[in-house]
Amino acid sequence: MYLYKCITPLQNYRTCVCVCLCVRMDNSTFERVEEFKYLGTALTNQNSIPGEIKSRLRSGNACYYSEQNLLSSRLLSRNLKIEIYRTIILPVVLFGRETWSLTLREERKLRVFENMVLRRIFGPRSDEATGEWRSLHNEGLNDLYSSPNIVRVIK
Repeated sequence: MYLYKCITPLQNYRTCVCVCLCVRMDNSTFERVEEFKYLGTALTNQNSIPGEIKSRLRSGNACYYSEQNLLSSRLLSRNLKIEIYRTIILPVVLFGRETWSLTLREERKLRVFENMVLRRIFGPRSDEATGEWRSLHNEGLNDLYSSPNIVRVIK
């Protein structure tokens, strides 16, 4: 896969000389580049998905922390908090997912992000045996969250 960015050709007397491998169409010359951003998605000539997923998770974290007060509020119902997650935070993380091919490490990072958000939504639970408050385990989160997890949405 070759990525091209438009440049102004260098003029050498009467001929056009390009700096590297270029493509010329009409009056435009396109230089071959390693990486560029298109509609907020980083495209690379090696189709590097880990960098894009890392960028999407950073954007998702920023969105999560901006909505953190809503997700931990006692005034909002759990269903409304889940809808906030599905309609505001999840689309930010999943933008461009159609081009992703996930490794197990990337799947784990996505699940960790989702579990962090779900723990904020569902809050701590009282342990029946000891009476102490604790965070929900992953199985408990999966039981409470009826939708498919983030990895299944991608696949």
